[in-house]
Amino acid sequence: MRVLRVALEVPVAKLFDYLCDDAMAAAAGDRVVVPFGARERVGVVVEVGDGSAVAGARLKTVVRVLDNAPRLSADWLEQMRFLSSYYQRPLGETVAGALPPRLRSLKPLPKKRKAAQENVGSDPAQFAPGPAPNAAQTQAIERIGAAFGRFRPFLLHGITGSGKTEVYLRLIAAVVARGQQALALVPEIGLTPQLEARFRHAFPGARIAVLHSALEDTARTQAWLDAARGEAQIVLGTRLAVLTPMPKLGLVVVDEEHDPSFKQQEGLRYSGRDAAILRAKLAGCPVVLGTATPSLETWQNARVGRYELLTLPERAVPGARLPTVRTVDLREESVEQGLAKTVIEAIRSRLSRGEQSLVFINRRGYAPVLACEACGWAAGCKRCSARLVFHSKDRRLRCHHCGAEEEIPRTCPTCGNVDLKPLGRGTQRVEETLTAIFPEARILRIDRDNSRKRGELARTLEGIGRGEGDILVGTQLLAKGHDFPNLTLVCVLNADSALLSTDYRSAERLFATLAQVGGRSGRREQPGEVLIQTRFPGHPMYQALIRHDYAGFAGSQLEERESAGFPPFVFEAALRAEATELATTMAFLKAAALLVPAPEGVCIYNPVPHVITRRAGYERAQIVVQSPSRPALQAFLAEWNAALPASASSGVRWHLDVDPIEFD
Repeated sequence: MRVLRVALEVPVAKLFDYLCDDAMAAAAGDRVVVPFGARERVGVVVEVGDGSAVAGARLKTVVRVLDNAPRLSADWLEQMRFLSSYYQRPLGETVAGALPPRLRSLKPLPKKRKAAQENVGSDPAQFAPGPAPNAAQTQAIERIGAAFGRFRPFLLHGITGSGKTEVYLRLIAAVVARGQQALALVPEIGLTPQLEARFRHAFPGARIAVLHSALEDTARTQAWLDAARGEAQIVLGTRLAVLTPMPKLGLVVVDEEHDPSFKQQEGLRYSGRDAAILRAKLAGCPVVLGTATPSLETWQNARVGRYELLTLPERAVPGARLPTVRTVDLREESVEQGLAKTVIEAIRSRLSRGEQSLVFINRRGYAPVLACEACGWAAGCKRCSARLVFHSKDRRLRCHHCGAEEEIPRTCPTCGNVDLKPLGRGTQRVEETLTAIFPEARILRIDRDNSRKRGELARTLEGIGRGEGDILVGTQLLAKGHDFPNLTLVCVLNADSALLSTDYRSAERLFATLAQVGGRSGRREQPGEVLIQTRFPGHPMYQALIRHDYAGFAGSQLEERESAGFPPFVFEAALRAEATELATTMAFLKAAALLVPAPEGVCIYNPVPHVITRRAGYERAQIVVQSPSRPALQAFLAEWNAALPASASSGVRWHLDVDPIEFD
């Protein structure tokens, strides 16, 4: 009898030993059914040995080995070990979270599809190329192609509309022709359908597996199995796709690598981008990080030579140029319902020419506040320290943090005033205003409120690409990855609010958002224009946008980060806790800070409440830990994490977030 060390989906940082008959031929990477408590569970064998620290009489025996899916490879297990260790989560939880739910349950797997049922051709390497690449695209393809067969990270820094996707497609075509697999990651589910359509058009003979969290269980399991068996030549998906076994992996692509959506915010709080780099390293293949606005961490890695920098400085369509960016000074301009006169006239001129305009405001709903001017009352969420957002279509107040809803009160709860007014603007109110100003225009609003049904967003975006809609009103859903040929004007409202944020990343994120949304305009021969309404037209961030000077902006931001002691020049983690009372949360964090003495080079800051302290009925606070040495920080976190569970008092929930990107 051998001993198997099995990872199980339980919140305990340990593996569990089981006896296994030699006849079962179990090995590391096998899924096994084992008794655990009063029932049976599915686990993954991580190690096989001859002995155990547990007395033999106490060891239970493996029920059976599951052979209905490929054995998980050694490099996949190594990836899981690293993620578990680095992000301070139990290995069993990490392994289970990387598998589709069906593969960690006792339910039967979907039947293997027959090749005849596949809507693919006989030649997986068949490739339908797009336009001939320009000189910069050709150079990027050649440089990355020369690295096939070895690990090499590349930053593909291409302006919006520079044809990064065409570079990806040609590289993937070369990888598939070599009999290997390619992994392409995108930040959000909303980008997957249009990219999938482009991939299927480019590779009519290839099997493409699509993986994201919105897939129903059977489809996700089947896609995972296609990838793990090596049958899918291309895997396209969001961050969870990076956790999929791919035995013949030859290339990893991370599109829009700067996007915060690549960071998981619950459970295993991993960075999909960083996990992709690790995945490429373990597979011995190149990884391409593509973006017009690199994260400062990635830009710094390119500056010091850890990544090879490749640039695409021109738009791919001949004659297309970057849009002209102008600020509209709200201190001098007259404003009608939140829209400056210059903006209104610019939209009117596009309407007269049959061109499309996009009005961007990163706030959905009708108005962010419903208030009483008589006494100053404002509708607030009972479960969060945040205002309720007024939604006019269904006459409801909603919290965008916890999802709570209320009816609109008939009178002010404080003074009885019946004249309650919405303050500020969201997408619904901007849509209403534009409808009043331009009654003849076709106005489309695109935000999460009207894009909830499956496939609805994809259909709307396809329609916009065909010229449906004269004026688009939208949030960040419209900011990235879309190609609207007839869009020539982008108007940005309410951008200044991000400049006043306490988050040191706010300027970086605002620059990225505005550069990305501005990049939707002028992607063909017609010149594009971006108008930004602001009370701070001289702000360096806006001036860098006007010059299209990402490098200058990033350089100044990195200087500020280095002098202030912020990433990427230090490494961070946050211990976050929540309880029904803030005093309980703070008491837990203060006690936690004293559990393990901070070694030299590691700084533990005092606990502070979150900016939005109360969320969903819990009072939240955090401790930030920093160190200029990643190994020193990791060593401290491992010791601290092991000590923390014993100190958790009743009613306190806590977690560690390594390399955090959110601080509200």
